[in-house]
Amino acid sequence: MARSHPDLTDLPKPKFIMSPEGRRIATYSWGDHDLPTVLCVHGFASSCRDNWVSTGWVRDLTRAGFRVLGVDQRGHGASDRPHEAIAYGMANFVADLEAVLDTYLIDTVAYTGYSLGARVGWQVAVQAPGRIERAVLGGIPDGRPLARMHLDQARAYAEHGTPIADPVTKSYVELAERVDGNDVRALVALAEGMRDGDADPDPADPPTQPILFATGTDDAIIEQSRALAEATPAGTFVEVPGRHHFNAPGSRHFRRAAVEFLGGQAVSK
Repeated sequence: MARSHPDLTDLPKPKFIMSPEGRRIATYSWGDHDLPTVLCVHGFASSCRDNWVSTGWVRDLTRAGFRVLGVDQRGHGASDRPHEAIAYGMANFVADLEAVLDTYLIDTVAYTGYSLGARVGWQVAVQAPGRIERAVLGGIPDGRPLARMHLDQARAYAEHGTPIADPVTKSYVELAERVDGNDVRALVALAEGMRDGDADPDPADPPTQPILFATGTDDAIIEQSRALAEATPAGTFVEVPGRHHFNAPGSRHFRRAAVEFLGGQAVSK
């Protein structure tokens, strides 16, 4: 039987945007261009398909009357995946998204990001407040969680298949290998670049836009996420019941709260 909404459950062919230094960034669009746009940005070792299409976000957002613009962040999906750590500073991720908006001729969007995508979203909202009307920041990391990786072990595994002894590093590499087509060497370089060049989200300089923070009740970072919400003048916090960091994007409760918030409604907590 043919599916009734294949455009909402399949990934269209990417449109490639050039970053300021010439990297190809894959983008995907659903919905009428005249509708208000939600920019969706995935987490570490994920992709637009994995984070937003397969979990029902694109379907729910388009049915709610939004245009969805999805991105494969550098190092992920169909985007360029350099192996040099210098390519993965926070400034690069922010510049990529500004280039996407400029190329699509979009001045202002609503933003939805998860994990790494939430951390980047916080930075875009602070540095370029005129581009982000409101944002959903799911599972925003407590500082720099990728700094917990033992990069020497991860690099040895990626390059030579050497077994990993550190359990935290092993869990990150297993996460990287979970999505078909992921380039582990690129993701190790990303972890190194973010560790050397990123800064913690600064609660003393939070976004001023309305921000919905959402984190799973079983996620170890829930209290740090809640604290960032409390430090944000127009911040709202919602718990995603029964979810940990890696399965929260699939929560119907999370999607419903986000759609309500992006539509300007009071959020059902």
